[in-house]
Amino acid sequence: MKRPTLLPILLASLAAAAGKHSFSWDLKELAPKERFAILAHHNRLRSKVQPPAANMQKMEWSEKLARLAQMRASSCQRSQQDQQIQVAEEEEIGWNYHTTVDAGVSVSNVIDLWFREAQNYHYHTGQCKYNASCQHYTQLVWATSSKVGCGKHICVHDEQWTVIVVCAYSPGGNWEINGRIIIPYKEGPSCSLCTSRMSGCFKSWDHHGGLCEVPRNPCRMSCSNRGQLNVSSCRCECLPGFTGRYCQEKLEFPFHTCDIQIDGDCFMVSPEADTYYGAKNKCQERGGILAQVKNQKVQDILAFYLGQLENTNEVTNPDFETRNFWIGLTYKTSKDSFRWDTGETPSFYSFAFGQPDNQGFGNCVELQISSAFNWNDQRCKTRNRYICQFREEHVARWE
Repeated sequence: MKRPTLLPILLASLAAAAGKHSFSWDLKELAPKERFAILAHHNRLRSKVQPPAANMQKMEWSEKLARLAQMRASSCQRSQQDQQIQVAEEEEIGWNYHTTVDAGVSVSNVIDLWFREAQNYHYHTGQCKYNASCQHYTQLVWATSSKVGCGKHICVHDEQWTVIVVCAYSPGGNWEINGRIIIPYKEGPSCSLCTSRMSGCFKSWDHHGGLCEVPRNPCRMSCSNRGQLNVSSCRCECLPGFTGRYCQEKLEFPFHTCDIQIDGDCFMVSPEADTYYGAKNKCQERGGILAQVKNQKVQDILAFYLGQLENTNEVTNPDFETRNFWIGLTYKTSKDSFRWDTGETPSFYSFAFGQPDNQGFGNCVELQISSAFNWNDQRCKTRNRYICQFREEHVARWE
């Protein structure tokens, strides 16, 4: 047996307390679940129109329209004509109103009532039956209305209570030519007359037809959180450590082709030149950092390897000598000391004789070929090749 609702009893008590005065009982904003149901119901009904629509757009929920609809419902005026609220809008908004004494009515119930007005509407003539209402229906199925927001309010006046439901649509509909409302949509196969901007056709298992939409993901694929989708090629550009069509496969460390491995760390020498901060960003994009030379062993191995590179691997530039290599060390004037990019103070240095000599001017550190790849402080805008370093902790930090 259905349990009796306490809402009519509560409303009766409120009405009695209000006496002959107007009374407004403010409902909370529609819950997310109800908002979703309202939006889904709009799209479901718009896909069911007869004759079928060729240019019916899929609707999206608008919080802005919902606030406007709630404001109008809260005014407790029983029809659109009674509205005294003036809202300055950049574009026209369409409105649907409904009042009822049914305290249990939902917004979706009201939308069904509006859709039933289709029985009074003749599509091919664009005419409504004499003395019948069709404008709620035509606004509901206006093809180019793509946003909706609704509100609901309970009002008591002179010991009588009503539920007011308002939905706002943008862009609005029900435009007239010579006193006649134009037909709300174009007849034809679903999505056959979508505009170029509406490049997708939304279909759901409970829909009778399709709705034109701007697809958020035209490739209809996801790279999860392990890569970025390149929309132009519909391919996943995987982040460091992952591979596969959808970046679903995890690579074993080291996942780069290492030029050198020292004590488990992977060092990669760039083929191109960049400024210090450009090089730093490129190492980070690959999941690593600019190399940190923290002991003599690493310094000796890097110096030997760089010394073996062929001249054809060197990058030339008319403005700067770029046979040198950036590492991740900079001079911090606020600290009056050199720091690794991770913020640590070095405990090991390998500056060339007479260096550093440019604190406050040459703030970035390079391995200098003319000094057997010992260190030199250089202007950060110089375009050098660079060395990226990868280790397990960098991957873990990224993940």
